Amino acid sequence: MLPEEGAAARSRLRAWLRSEPLVRILPFALFMVFVALGSFAPPPLPAPPGDWDPRWIYAARAIVTGAALVLLWPRFVELKEVRLGLRDGLLGVAAGVGVLIIWVLLDEGWVTFKLGNGFDPRQYGSEAIDWPVTLFRLLGLAIVVPLAEELFWRSFLLRWLEKQDFLALAPAAIGVRALVITSVLFALEHNQWLAGFIAGLVYGGLYMRTGRLWVAVIAHAVTNGLLGAYILIMRDWRFW
Repeated sequence: MLPEEGAAARSRLRAWLRSEPLVRILPFALFMVFVALGSFAPPPLPAPPGDWDPRWIYAARAIVTGAALVLLWPRFVELKEVRLGLRDGLLGVAAGVGVLIIWVLLDEGWVTFKLGNGFDPRQYGSEAIDWPVTLFRLLGLAIVVPLAEELFWRSFLLRWLEKQDFLALAPAAIGVRALVITSVLFALEHNQWLAGFIAGLVYGGLYMRTGRLWVAVIAHAVTNGLLGAYILIMRDWRFW
């Protein structure tokens, strides 16, 4: 490679590292790295005192992804407008509750890939909840995941499929093709693929209809937060 070509390549790399797509890809990518690492780790079950507890990989996932979101927050122009009208807020909450119901109902058979035993939040040898590790799991589920996923799936990819200069595209201008594609990919990220596909349609549709990413984030957070509460109340760890 000639020196001029090397300099041009480095310049393109620096431009990509400062680019708007990467800002929205990075938190989600970090999250997925931890998902991959978790597949090689022991099952997330309570460990005897003194042993390494594999459940803390979920805490690390929430901390690292959350830190990336905090550091990059000034770049997320789509989240600058925090104030929402009552109608949009209620729409987000209602949609989140609706997706939760669908998620709980579509939990077995051909509509899922495979549900394992899930994240067990109990203390070793006890029915009591191990709250330190559980709170990190809830934090990741209800706050970190909705922000990272909505920034990637809806704000970036949903619009980018229509126009590479995605920030210049109004959500209302997104077509059905992009909505279906992102919903299919979103479904493949989840064991409950049919529920994931419906959730992708709902969250994407909210963003397209209201033009506000916060509405989709609220709906996603309500779904995940209430799902966490359902898991703890019903002690059905499969959903984790």
